[in-house]
Amino acid sequence: AARDALVRIEKGMLQAQDFDPATSTHTFSIALSDVGEIVFLPRLLQVFAERAPKANLRSVSLPPSQVERGLESGDIDLAVGYFPDLGGNNFFQQRLFTHRFICMMRSGHPLAGKAMTIEQFLAMGHAVVRAEGRSQEVLEQYLEKRRMRRRAVLETPHFMSLPFILTRSDLIATVPHAIGFAYVSEHASVTLVEPPLPLPRFDLKQHWHRKFHNAPRGEWLRGVVAELFNDAMDEWPR
Repeated sequence: AARDALVRIEKGMLQAQDFDPATSTHTFSIALSDVGEIVFLPRLLQVFAERAPKANLRSVSLPPSQVERGLESGDIDLAVGYFPDLGGNNFFQQRLFTHRFICMMRSGHPLAGKAMTIEQFLAMGHAVVRAEGRSQEVLEQYLEKRRMRRRAVLETPHFMSLPFILTRSDLIATVPHAIGFAYVSEHASVTLVEPPLPLPRFDLKQHWHRKFHNAPRGEWLRGVVAELFNDAMDEWPR
């Protein structure tokens, strides 16, 4: 109990201190999925290099319950992405922007550049990502509710291998659109096609614990994230 009290006092002192990003050597810990790393880290690192050159970033990928505990303890500064379980009175959240799904396939695919029908979508072989990131659950629940079954030829926990798998097959993958556009910009061998269904959209947010709501360095980090990632972004076509 005495140790917990000491930790609370130390954290209170840290919160009371002024924060100067230009001189800070703090390591900021952000909970991100692998999709989140692709979406958020490149731009964040650019800004850190300019405004907080001595600070560091640490990305952590954890189950939802551990993210909650990490935010409460202060081990994690921020959770950014799709974390629908982070609710309740102990957590603040700020909506950043809305994400959607898009279909990805090899550039020479029979359906590349064409308007795909629902029948074609369901009949094609799919590479399905079963990742810890919760956004894929949104897609799966949507299809399940409508009793639509895809041919899941491949199930994988990873997004990173998709371009290489799709390039050598006629499989298609339905992915968050930022992932799709990131891959297409790096791999000419894959292309994107709009899905034939009004697939659900979902909001990406940043979450933090109320204990650290007024911590200067937390306020700075949240301000940077909100500045970089919002509905006015033009990085990915909507």
